[in-house]
Amino acid sequence: MKIATALTILAALLVVTMSHRASSEGRPRAMSRAVLDGVELEYEIRGGGAPVVLVHAGVFAAWYQPLLNELTPTGRYRVLTYNRVGYGGSSRLAGSVSLAQQAGHLAALMRHLGIQRAHLIGHSSGANIILQLALDAPELVGSLAVLEPALPVEEAGSERLLSTRAFMAPVIERYRAGDKAGAVDGFMRGVTGPNYRTTLDRVLPSAFEEAVASADTFFGQELPAVRQWSFRREDARRITQPVLAVVGEKSKQQSSIWDARQTMLLTSLPNAEGFVLPGATHLLYVENPRAMAERLATFFARHPVKTP
Repeated sequence: MKIATALTILAALLVVTMSHRASSEGRPRAMSRAVLDGVELEYEIRGGGAPVVLVHAGVFAAWYQPLLNELTPTGRYRVLTYNRVGYGGSSRLAGSVSLAQQAGHLAALMRHLGIQRAHLIGHSSGANIILQLALDAPELVGSLAVLEPALPVEEAGSERLLSTRAFMAPVIERYRAGDKAGAVDGFMRGVTGPNYRTTLDRVLPSAFEEAVASADTFFGQELPAVRQWSFRREDARRITQPVLAVVGEKSKQQSSIWDARQTMLLTSLPNAEGFVLPGATHLLYVENPRAMAERLATFFARHPVKTP
């Protein structure tokens, strides 16, 4: 009996250890599900305190994990993370999916969970989605942290647009030829630099494989939706909530498009402040989660969420 009991305890410890490892290295193994007007979204809520919603970037859903690990242990925030449609175990949708639809999914999820208003953090196309939400459902938005949004910047000029198209053309060609891994790699190299795998594989070891699995969503639905999305200066002026606009220090060095986008935000949003995240490319808080979490905490403290 004693041997059997010891083996039972050992097995339980192994299960706990593996569960912790899955949670710390990537998306948690078990997530809750919400059924919302024909779509199902995986989600997780951690912690207690001021409501915070993280909206992940495209390519893969586990982007948010390093920042989540920094925010939740403080006990100051109740953090909602979720997998957008087409990612993880959330619904796959046929046809096009606009950013306005994705903002609608987010609004429906917040209302489903009884979140009346929150601090919203969005990365890349996730930042586009929270900007759209601020236009469509401003009552849900207490503040916004927009981390290198994929903005359509007219002022970027033809030279920058040609540079972007130059690196994207072979990426799309690889995807259409069935080389999903090559397409993901080419895209990540173009937006984050050639050495992204060193950090990505260390911090989120399964992220690249997840990105390849999500390639149809990203290349087939998300990129077209980002290209079709309109966000003009007059739209930005309608967003009156406090906004923290974040750009990576190394992103600014890699391409002038990031500076152009940051300038557009800071000169168009009525209540915006900027932050340059030290030592970071477009991976941002995957590379420097502590500095990002500290800056967010300062921002949130100055702009507490007031529930309706």
